[in-house]
Order: sequence, then C-alpha cells, then structure tokens
Amino acid sequence: MRIKNLLFLMILVLLGSFAWGASKLVILSPHNEAHRREITNAFTQYYKLKYKTDIQIEWMDQGGGSDIMRYIKSEYKNKPRGIGVDLMFGGGIDPYLELGSMGLLQPCKIAPSVLKQIPRDIHGIPIYDNQYRWYGTALAGFGILKNNIVSQRLGLPAVRTWQDLTNPKLQGWISSADPRHSGSVHMMYEIILQAYGWEKGWEIITQMGGNIKSFTQSASNTPTEVGMGNAAYGLCIDTYAWSQIAKVGRSKMSFILPSGVTVINPDGIGVLKGAPNISAAKAFVEFSLSPSAQKLLMLPAGSPQGPKQFDLYRMAVIPGLYTTLGQQSQIPVNPFQLKSVLKYDTVKGARRYSLLNDMIGALVIDSHKELGEAWSSVKGTPKARGIGRPPLTEAQAMALAEKMKNDPQLRNKMISQWTVFARNKYRTYKK
Repeated sequence: MRIKNLLFLMILVLLGSFAWGASKLVILSPHNEAHRREITNAFTQYYKLKYKTDIQIEWMDQGGGSDIMRYIKSEYKNKPRGIGVDLMFGGGIDPYLELGSMGLLQPCKIAPSVLKQIPRDIHGIPIYDNQYRWYGTALAGFGILKNNIVSQRLGLPAVRTWQDLTNPKLQGWISSADPRHSGSVHMMYEIILQAYGWEKGWEIITQMGGNIKSFTQSASNTPTEVGMGNAAYGLCIDTYAWSQIAKVGRSKMSFILPSGVTVINPDGIGVLKGAPNISAAKAFVEFSLSPSAQKLLMLPAGSPQGPKQFDLYRMAVIPGLYTTLGQQSQIPVNPFQLKSVLKYDTVKGARRYSLLNDMIGALVIDSHKELGEAWSSVKGTPKARGIGRPPLTEAQAMALAEKMKNDPQLRNKMISQWTVFARNKYRTYKK
C-alpha cells in the first residue's frame, strides 16, 4: 500500500512539473527591472483572463543587447535545436535582423486585428518583419542628454549634433557606455557612421572618444553620470533621458535629438528558434502590441490604464495613441510626425553589427588611454583630423564582417591588429 501511495505521489510530482514547465515563459531582455515588473504584472493578468490559467515569466539577465547577442550565438553553437529560451525582448532592431538572417528566429504571425493598428514602417525603417519573425514593440530615439547647470557654469559650448561632441573644450565632460555591452549605445555609433559617412564618421567617433571621460558598462549609467554632474553631456536613449529629466527637473536637464540626423528605431521582440513554450510566446507578442500594453509605455504610473508603480517613458508603435492619449501621455514628441529624420539603412547596420563593436572596442575603448593623450596633444590643430583614420575602407569592412561572423580565429586576429594599429597611430600624434 505504501509503495502504491509513493508511486501515486511521484506521478503527481511529475505531472505538476510538466504543468509548471508548460506554463513558464523564459525571456532574454535588456529591459530594466521597472519595465520587467510592469510587463509581468500586466501580462500575467491578461493571460489568466484570456486563457483561464496562470503563467510564470522567467527573465534572464545577460546584460545589454550586445551581450545578449553574444550569449544567443554562443548557446546555439552548442544547442542548435533550441537553447531553452522563448523570446528575446528589446535591444533595438539590428539584433533581430541578424538573428533572422541566421535562422534563429521562429515566424510568429499575430492576429490581424492587432497588426492592422501598426504601420509597416516609420520614416522608412520597418516596424515589423515581412516574414513575421520579429516586431517592434516600442519606438526609440537616440540623442544627447545635457546637464544645463554644469554646461552653464563651465561655459561649455552648445551641442546640437553628434559632431558638436568633438569640440576640444568638452574633453572630460562627455559620458558614454561601451557599445559592446549596450545595443542602444551601439545604435548611436552606427547612426554617426551612416549620417556622416564612413571616413567622416570615424573621425567624429574617434575625436568624441578623446573627449569621453570614461566608458561605462551599462547605458543606464550615463544618465546618472550626467544627472550627478560628473558629465555635462551623455549619449543616451530617450527612455533613460526622459526618466532622468523627470527625477532632476526640466530646468536642470534637457534631451537633444540631433537635428537632421535623428533616427527613430523600433525596439524589437522575437520568438527564438526551438522556443519551449511557443503558444505562450505568441500570446506575449500579441499582448505587447495591444493597445492596453502600449498605453503602459506612455501613461504615468498610477493613472487609469497606466503602469502600477513605475513610469516607463517609451514611445508606442500605434500612431493613434498619440492623439487618443493627448496630454495624458508623458512622451513629449510624436515620432510619426518628426521631420529631418535620417534614412537609416537597417540591412547595413545589421550586417556589420558585431564588426562595429569590435572596431570601436579596439580603436577607441581599449586604446582609450593612448587616444586621450594623443587627443590632448593635437585637439584644435590641423593634425586633429587624421587621428580618426580607420584601418580599412567601408567596402573592406562590409566584406570582412561576413567572414568574421563564423570565424572566431579571424575575429580575434583582426581585433588584435586593430588594437596595435590604434596604439601605434596615437603614439605618433603624441610626438
């Protein structure tokens, strides 16, 4: 009798484990804790109401969007059929284009009633994939966060564009995260290259790098640095900028969307190949694009239909909400009505995503000490322009990007060569 009871209990445990596994959703995301908690709270209620069962969300933290991409690629090398993760959520658009081209995203066509509210693109940039492998769940703007008090007290020059950040008077007063750990910061460096061209873009990136005080690990550190006055300007995504301005005050801080070179970029979501819980993953995608979820992004915490505890400061992908919500919205701009928006090449950005991170790492960040010393010697002189000379042309870089994706030895070799190139170059400018 005891043996039968024991077997019965074991069966119950196994059934319970099966049910528990079937009702869990595993998500890789760079979103902060506030965003995760609000989405978890809203989605679990939505899921319970619609499907009459509970759902658990397990958020996996692997750092920023660039870190998550490295993790996904590494895991799929060892587990090509699936890595035990259902969704990637956040990190811009370039990672999803790259994952899609690698066959690591699973098509997920959502209800037409949800999709019809969302345009196919914004200023030429797709909001969702024509093969339904990924969708933009929010829109992001990239710009420069300014500490008005610090810049006024120090008499620092005005900044309106990315190129203005190369002004020699700003040395030591700019903050940036490392793009190798942040998808949003990576996007800003890619924007600079596309806005100004390869040669001029590298000149700006390098000179700006000479002005940067230090590179932080996380994009969320930059608004804190600027808010505390440790930096006067910082490379910042809109949601972090607006959140910091709300804390400190609009008179003390401001956010600049660079004139003529602004890019509005979807912040994506995609179901990963071999997702363990494909039905719940699809439900999460549909929920994220629904008006109720989109309102959470724009409304203040505690308001009807808004988030419960935390302000999210994100731009919705449903154009009609900007009119419907009106003054209730915390978002100060309508991205669909912005002018002078850069025609961003998403395919190019995705193809060289990893290569650009490696180049910036070698040429600017890992050689930052040598760069800073060289910049101090030549800033404000005719020699300053040559300091940003890259080691290869754009055509060479695009060809090399494809080869490096599947050749770790070549990648390590090129990073080493670029680091040596940079340090030798900067030493010549110190003489």
